[in-house]
Amino acid sequence: MTTLVFGHKSPDTDSTGSPIIWAWYLNEVKGGDAEAVLLGEPNTEAAFMLDKWTLPKPRIIDAVEAGQPVVIVDTNNPAELPAAINDADITAIIDHHKLVGGLETKGPIDIRIEPVACTATIMYKMIGKDMAQAPAWVKGTMLSCILSDTLEFRSPTTTQEDRAIAEALAQELDVAIPAYAAEMFAAKSDVSAFSDAELLRMDSKEYEVGGKKFRVSVLETTSPETVLSRKDSLMATMPAVAEEDGVDQVLLFIVDILNEESTMLLPNDLTRQVAEKSFATVCGDGDTVVLPGVVSRKKQIIPNLAV
Repeated sequence: MTTLVFGHKSPDTDSTGSPIIWAWYLNEVKGGDAEAVLLGEPNTEAAFMLDKWTLPKPRIIDAVEAGQPVVIVDTNNPAELPAAINDADITAIIDHHKLVGGLETKGPIDIRIEPVACTATIMYKMIGKDMAQAPAWVKGTMLSCILSDTLEFRSPTTTQEDRAIAEALAQELDVAIPAYAAEMFAAKSDVSAFSDAELLRMDSKEYEVGGKKFRVSVLETTSPETVLSRKDSLMATMPAVAEEDGVDQVLLFIVDILNEESTMLLPNDLTRQVAEKSFATVCGDGDTVVLPGVVSRKKQIIPNLAV
């Protein structure tokens, strides 16, 4: 049976690219039968990557059958995976996030979780000497994933390994990192085609803190004013999204990539309380607060959330 390789729901560049990379490795190097799939539409930056490296968009699925062999990448959180994930036959997990718990397997499996910024960084090391036979599109996909997850090395999650691997890949591909990253971030910043509800779910993860369930959403952009021009309608849409998704509140952080800061929307007293307790700030009477230096949900937002 074909092994399905997929990342988390609301796939970003890493959760789109890493399944493609690993399916290539399983098929072409290991002689297996694997297919990269997605758990939703890729975001605009991921779509740019697919077009840039002439890759077909992987098939989108919303469920897995019992016994289906799967490899999970870029997450280990059941909330970000199909509802019946524990009925599938999970054969491997490759991830760079904290261990959440809740996944069950049919037997012993291969697990690799490392404190680096990107799943593709781990895959580069796992593939090792076999990278010599990787086609340009595999290397280009890896480079795209690393530049996305590190915000071109601006994110505090960036390690020396992420940077060194990205620079080595760029050199092999004869790609100038600043120019290519600028193209990627421009694609990510174009959110004109998305509804407010889609924006709130585009790059989001669910977390529970102090008895409150939050959908923590991040929009990384080089044009924060474009998103902030929709502030009122985004805040008006938050209650409906929260109700539909079974959470108490949507927390939206608009990450200004170039200025390395976030703007958090404050539609009510709960969000003000979260902002002040989490980030040692004073919100005042406005409906936004700027958080200097905060660009990483994984390292700076989630670990600090408090109510």
